[in-house]
Amino acid sequence: MTATCPSRTSLARIANKWTAMVVIALSTGRMRFRELRTSVDGISAKVLTETLRDLERDGIVTRHVYAEVPPRVEYELTALGRTLYTPLQALGLWTEEHFSEVLAARESYDARQ
Repeated sequence: MTATCPSRTSLARIANKWTAMVVIALSTGRMRFRELRTSVDGISAKVLTETLRDLERDGIVTRHVYAEVPPRVEYELTALGRTLYTPLQALGLWTEEHFSEVLAARESYDARQ
């Protein structure tokens, strides 16, 4: 967990909430930008663009550009990106299973403040 450890930057990218949501959304297959934006509720176009660029740079997402008018661009998980889906899915399941416990803990904490 040292600042110079290369895995630290990868962990920071993966731990980003938008990264997780984009990877989970793309787990169903190729999507266009607008489809992704609709699927990942609450993400701005700017943040989605930045997230997709970062994921493409890290080899998690690939971008397909089609020479059409208007241009069509689709995104999909790479083989590496598909390996990330399983742990993110497990994390998502954990949050669903323990949501009420987390809410109760928050309420208890806030009551003490």
